[in-house]
Amino acid sequence: MYLIALIDDATSTLFARFVAADSTEHHMRVLWAYVERYGRPQAVYTDKASLFQPTLAPGWKDEEPGPKTETQMGRAFRELGIEWIAAHSPQAKGRIERSFGTMQDRLVKGLRRAGASTLEEANRHLEAEFLPEWNGRFVVKAASEVDAHRPLGDVLSLESLLSHVETRKAMNDYTIAWAGQRWQIPKEKVRAGLRGSTMRIEARLDGRLMARIGEEFVELNVCERAEKALLPKRGWPARKHVPAPGTSRWMDGFSVRNLSKEQEAVALIRPVVVAVRGKSLRQQGP
Repeated sequence: MYLIALIDDATSTLFARFVAADSTEHHMRVLWAYVERYGRPQAVYTDKASLFQPTLAPGWKDEEPGPKTETQMGRAFRELGIEWIAAHSPQAKGRIERSFGTMQDRLVKGLRRAGASTLEEANRHLEAEFLPEWNGRFVVKAASEVDAHRPLGDVLSLESLLSHVETRKAMNDYTIAWAGQRWQIPKEKVRAGLRGSTMRIEARLDGRLMARIGEEFVELNVCERAEKALLPKRGWPARKHVPAPGTSRWMDGFSVRNLSKEQEAVALIRPVVVAVRGKSLRQQGP
């Protein structure tokens, strides 16, 4: 069980959730809950974990994160209009580090007194008791009355932005390859120019796979693999009876002396196959 926490730099307001794993999916879920409650922050200040910063090859020049060098969290921050700032040392983000030190003592004791033994019970205690007590004691008044958090508005969609996003090309049969399976585009959503086009694919947190076709998001369904029909084995036709070597009589009665001059000339020119010690040699007549 892991604890993900965010603390407001202006007021020291703490927001936290227990999660099952330290993964991109769970960080997105926590960010979703934070944004729904407080709005979009101007910037986030994190460490350089691989969740936030892509691992570059040795000697790679430092560049601004782009489509090919950003993580899913980095893409989500960019699309939400949130600046990502990397801390170069634990001391640089001392406020959140100190809060973790306090929670390792007080929160652990509180969970023990509450008898919380599951993830749901731990989050219930965190939301109902610990965070209200913390914020009631340590939150301070901001220097400015203006709240820097911004609302989502009608354009941004958290379920779209906080998902695993990649691009795929539509196959000729209007399917998309994803995670080793084929996903079908609904027939009613097929339109001209869709074959071979590149589209945005979103694996959302609720388990749906969505494709952006034009300005619309379309849910894809996994294609069931059709069983291959049992076809007869293809091969050469069965050979007819072949006499044993030396038993064929097809040359019986053949004599060059009985041929006309024209037939004799053709017989001398035509290749003749002669068996020598089990091998076939093709000889050319004079």
